[in-house]
Amino acid sequence: MNTRVLIRWLLVAIGWLTPFALAHDAAAAPLSYTVTSTDGVKLAVQESGDPDGVPVILIHGLLGSRLNWDAQVDSPELRRFRIITYDLRGHGLSDKPSGAQPYRDGTRWGDDLAAVIEGAHARKPVVVGWSLGGVVISNYLAKYGDRAIAGAVYVDGVVELTPGQIVDHPDVYRDMNAADLKTHLDGERTFVGLCFNRRPNAATFERLLANAAMASWDMQKAIPTMSVFAAAGLGNAHVPLLFVYGGRDALVDTHATLARAAELNPHVVSKVYAESGHAPFIEEAERFNRDLAAFVRSASSP
Repeated sequence: MNTRVLIRWLLVAIGWLTPFALAHDAAAAPLSYTVTSTDGVKLAVQESGDPDGVPVILIHGLLGSRLNWDAQVDSPELRRFRIITYDLRGHGLSDKPSGAQPYRDGTRWGDDLAAVIEGAHARKPVVVGWSLGGVVISNYLAKYGDRAIAGAVYVDGVVELTPGQIVDHPDVYRDMNAADLKTHLDGERTFVGLCFNRRPNAATFERLLANAAMASWDMQKAIPTMSVFAAAGLGNAHVPLLFVYGGRDALVDTHATLARAAELNPHVVSKVYAESGHAPFIEEAERFNRDLAAFVRSASSP
């Protein structure tokens, strides 16, 4: 093959492949927008992955943001799905209304998830809630039922805000709600540190601290008295349910919480990552991503 023919062949090949490359780039490029909840709170939403894939909505926990899910957003294992993340009210780039009631009323958090599902036009998504995100799912289920979702994953999710299920750290929560800025930020640092048995790299940890510093103080003060509807929500769910918890969780009592979840709903399937703390999706990201992908495929199959 002479040089001219080779060049012509390469140009044809490049022209043939370009639409596929552009389509891949379009699928991978994040899409950002806002949706408005029933009480007017605007929620920051971001999408990535395959826009035609099964929708997976990732719900972060207390003091977090959608950036908590970077290891899932960037995962080749999950890229085939339509990944939807959003910042909870009082967090990240979402609205931070003042006062206690916008946060203490747990129904509003469920309304937020409903607004994201509707605003994203997500048909039969799998919803995944970490920590406080578990309460969001339960409160959503209590009001809206499970007809609009394919399944739910609780990742070290709070089932009930009761002493037997929540590990006691009175000094930490006192400092997080202190009026003194240094004490407040130090309390948040301690709380974020308690999320891990195996702490992530320095850059990731600092980003998580920045997330925490953005969170509403009013929200942090109100969360301990937030209404939770676990029995009405989780207890009446009929879709597939997966509970993934760390065996070394320092914030949520894994044994007590899983026992209560199984009591409320005997169809719960649980996995315990023995060496993870409160954040197995960060501490053992590859394993978690494989388990999540398998669950999404199973829950969304006809």
